[in-house]
Amino acid sequence: MHALGVRAHDEIAAASDAGTLDAVRARYLGRGDGLLTVVRKQIGAVADPEARRAMGQTVNAVVERVTEALEERRAVLSAASTGSSTETIDLTWPPPPLRRGHLHPVSRVFRDVRRIFAQLGYVPVSGPELEYDRYNFTLVNMPPGHHSRDTQDTFYVDDDRLLRTHTSPVQIRSMLIRGAPQRVIVPGKAYRRDYDATHFPMFFQVEGMCIDEGIALSDLKGTLEFFARSTFGIDRAIRMRPHHFEFTEPSVELDVTCAVCGGEGCRLCKGSGWLELLGGGMIHPNVLRNGGVDPARYSGFAFGIGVERIAMLAYGIEDGRLLYENDVRFVSQA
Repeated sequence: MHALGVRAHDEIAAASDAGTLDAVRARYLGRGDGLLTVVRKQIGAVADPEARRAMGQTVNAVVERVTEALEERRAVLSAASTGSSTETIDLTWPPPPLRRGHLHPVSRVFRDVRRIFAQLGYVPVSGPELEYDRYNFTLVNMPPGHHSRDTQDTFYVDDDRLLRTHTSPVQIRSMLIRGAPQRVIVPGKAYRRDYDATHFPMFFQVEGMCIDEGIALSDLKGTLEFFARSTFGIDRAIRMRPHHFEFTEPSVELDVTCAVCGGEGCRLCKGSGWLELLGGGMIHPNVLRNGGVDPARYSGFAFGIGVERIAMLAYGIEDGRLLYENDVRFVSQA
């Protein structure tokens, strides 16, 4: 019995891979015809109780040692295959510097816009991105057949629902819920079939609305000037010029000097030295009525800000598509 155990240990030590080791296990400990298994089955045939007990103790001891040798050899082979047997860890060595991430440029601007208007008492509200045509177009003065619907390049889901092309429908919903007076901003996503250096199929927008008695265009001018100065600094030149939007009358656009050329003229500003920042105006009486607000008593203004455009102006980015190409080399510069 002793010789059988020694032979088993020699074969285990000589095993160079897991397959050979499995063959050794089967040869000595296999259920049916393993050499040690066969000997263990013969214990019951010994007539003398003392001899049977002694034989059983001897066989069990050999089986236990062989089993332990198999497991130890398997651990050695496993460590050798992964290389862990030669690896050491020096717990006294200083850890590598912790690399922290940071906010995406669009997220930074989005947060700053909300903070600036919070200083003026604007409360953020939200609404569904999957919107009804009625709220997205009709109630903001773009009824069926209106030419402005064509310029939106809308993602329709069915005849009545679409991915909202702006956050203006939330202003209608806010009027219907809160009435007047109110002062809110609507930060969120909008969707249009558009993609170039300054337009994207999915983009972030912040629209603002202020409704009260006696609100005038001068209040809008002061609000937008405060926003522009807070975002780009007090030395950044701005200008307001007349424009046309379906849901405001009169309407204006706000421009700031180009961040790339400083107003000298470049490809981004098309040589003008100015870049469009946002649009707004006095809320059209029809829109107020559609929101359940009496235009004879209340007036208000609204404006819309493209967050990506602000990021481009703030960081001097010529092609806004870089914001969404997920190039770590680009976004890590912010």
